[in-house]
Amino acid sequence: MAQVFNFETISEYNDFNNHETLHPLVSIIDFSKAKPRTGSTMNFGLYCIFLKQVNCGDLKYGRNYYDYQEGTLVFVSPGQTIDVENKVDIYQPAGHGLVFHPDLIRGTSLAKGINDYNFFSYNTSEALHLSEKERQLVLDCFAKIEIELKQSIDKHSKKLIASNIELFFNYCERFYDRQFITRDNANKGIVEKFEELLNSYFSSEKPHVLGLPSVAYYASELNLSPNYFGDLIKKETGKSAQEYIQNKIIDTAKNKIFDSSKTINEVAYELGFKYPQHFTRFFKQHVGNTPNEYRSLN
Repeated sequence: MAQVFNFETISEYNDFNNHETLHPLVSIIDFSKAKPRTGSTMNFGLYCIFLKQVNCGDLKYGRNYYDYQEGTLVFVSPGQTIDVENKVDIYQPAGHGLVFHPDLIRGTSLAKGINDYNFFSYNTSEALHLSEKERQLVLDCFAKIEIELKQSIDKHSKKLIASNIELFFNYCERFYDRQFITRDNANKGIVEKFEELLNSYFSSEKPHVLGLPSVAYYASELNLSPNYFGDLIKKETGKSAQEYIQNKIIDTAKNKIFDSSKTINEVAYELGFKYPQHFTRFFKQHVGNTPNEYRSLN
């Protein structure tokens, strides 16, 4: 059975990787300094970004596996657990990492915007695959942060370190945008599958059983995290996944309303609305007419 490690402080993670603690709330890790080890389960109370340069086994987040290879960036946020599986033999870690405690960024602009960096909640088939040029940029960002860590801590330290981390995250956003483009064929396959799932949803019993379809439902069906799925659909179609679903609901509703043998209440229930008045409000908000008005006009 794999060992379980809990990392709540920077010093705990530094000790695990044979590093001196230069700052109590942040560290740059050179994994080649760590002692050889086997796969394990790690619980984090820290933000961690890993650029691994060795295959250390399959990374499992929740029930899903991370699309991890050598030279990819892996993002972990506080409260997440990473299982390193299928690595029972001893190996020497390699690569680099940025690890920081949530307290580091409190009161900074990064604290206000960190939830906007969706890649912290990406999990399956969603690792950031870097080109050699991008990899060097990541290492340069880590080096700048490490230089600051080696300075004496003063009133400027927190702001400068947080600013450099924010700059690094902004580069990561750019890299992910590039990845959405370079994986265009795979992404188009996901969009096509999404459309198939949308079409089949309303021709099945799912609206009666599950109600209205959600972004989380389709993300789960496609084995993607909701944030990655939403970002991918937005990049590919120009519309959010929620808009895409709402447009499908309206399109299906219009077709059903044309069937004059059905009451508006029946149409609402067939679409998955719990209450007909919610359907009426939703339809008018998107079409400009109530369902009854739309039926009369057409």
